[in-house]
Amino acid sequence: MQFKLKYFFLFFVFLLGLSGNAQKKSKRQVLEARRVQLQKDQVYINALLSNTKRKEINVLSELKDLDHKIGSREKLIKAIENESKEISNEIYLNQLEINQNKRDLESLKKDYADMVFKSYKSKSQNSRLMFLLSSENFFQGYKRFQYMKQYTAFRKKQGEDIHVKTNQLQVLTDSLKIKKNQKNELLSVKKVEQSAIEKEKKSQESLLSQVKAKENKYKRQIKQFQRDESRLNAQIDKLIRDAIAASNKKRGTTKSATSSSTFALTAEAKKLASNFTANRGKLPWPVERGYVSTYYGKQPHPIVKSLTIQSNGVRITTSKGSVARAVFEGTVIAIQMMPGNKKAVLVQHGNYISVYNNLENVIVSNGEKVKAKQKIGSIYTDKITGKTILNFMLKNNAKTENPASWIYKM
Repeated sequence: MQFKLKYFFLFFVFLLGLSGNAQKKSKRQVLEARRVQLQKDQVYINALLSNTKRKEINVLSELKDLDHKIGSREKLIKAIENESKEISNEIYLNQLEINQNKRDLESLKKDYADMVFKSYKSKSQNSRLMFLLSSENFFQGYKRFQYMKQYTAFRKKQGEDIHVKTNQLQVLTDSLKIKKNQKNELLSVKKVEQSAIEKEKKSQESLLSQVKAKENKYKRQIKQFQRDESRLNAQIDKLIRDAIAASNKKRGTTKSATSSSTFALTAEAKKLASNFTANRGKLPWPVERGYVSTYYGKQPHPIVKSLTIQSNGVRITTSKGSVARAVFEGTVIAIQMMPGNKKAVLVQHGNYISVYNNLENVIVSNGEKVKAKQKIGSIYTDKITGKTILNFMLKNNAKTENPASWIYKM
């Protein structure tokens, strides 16, 4: 019973070791995938901002671009450091295993050499035949014959073990070299990114000195922009309240309900809202590719830190010619002309509404049912800054939601 328990325990420990190795491998794969994605993002952001052609220099815009470039590089460097650290751990464990294999191999070789020497000595004293013939009876002779077979098989097994252990040692050594090369490559990438950050920070410091010299002027610009944003947000909020009132009136709800700030949902709309909620954190981006240039909520201005700005949604910078797309199935409840000949589209998903603002052309119609990732319209490109930015908002009835909580990896 004790014998069985002993081997059961050893088998359990072996399985735990395999599980641990699998987890380590999985962690390394996750870190590598993260780093590769950040490298792609960083290349895309740099290319996007470098290709932006402005008709006039805007220091605040230049500074914000530099801030995003530096931010993307810093994220990449952090990912490289994490992956490099994990590789260092793997190298350390690999080296321990190599050292253990070397000790095992030396021990096997020594045992094998001792066995061969003893075998040679025994052969010189008595031949195998004499060893068999000197048996007292047939049973003893048979036992001696079996012993000789087992001894020969054991010697062969020892030779095979040495061969296997030698191969294992070579594989581990090769793996160690590969890991060291991978770490060196990552450190080279990190060095390049750090050098680029240093240059960009020098440019940033130069531009910041210009901003500081005319800080009041830029504060006025930022405050004016915020007032414009507030007017646009108020216009969109009114559209949503009107849509709620019209929807509730159409469904024959009471007078108080038609003026409320929540939709009176049908059974079908409730199911859609439930499906929308179930996909929290998994919704697709409202553009095929882009990056968040302004996040949701109250925050210090990225350049003039003494000012606080309020964003009711996110601003997603993308490439010229990009289109906005629906984040979930739903119904278009409003298409509104906004200042500057731009348009906003509101799509209802039960009691949720997704808002796509700053569109140049719209390719859906009011009342149309749309599917997830269906194209809604082309995003406007500013003629002065050269930027193509989608203003995206998410509402729960009339209440503003943080899109980053809903959109996948935003």
